[in-house]
Amino acid sequence: MKTLYDVQEFLKLHGYINLFSKRLDAIFFMAQELKTLYDAGLIPNEKDYFTADLILRREHRLESERVTDDKKNYWD
Repeated sequence: MKTLYDVQEFLKLHGYINLFSKRLDAIFFMAQELKTLYDAGLIPNEKDYFTADLILRREHRLESERVTDDKKNYWD
């Protein structure tokens, strides 16, 4: 797993399909679903869980920065 797409495909294997149009919302709810699946024992491999979690955290940070930069440029 290396990209957000990989995490989406991983979650799809467990029945989660993202229907959110806003990227930040999608990332947030993917992280919630990932944690729920892990807590329920449906993701037995800790490496898969932690890798996916790190990818989601990185993507959330990058998207938050992009949205903030877009707002700054709008008012400048």
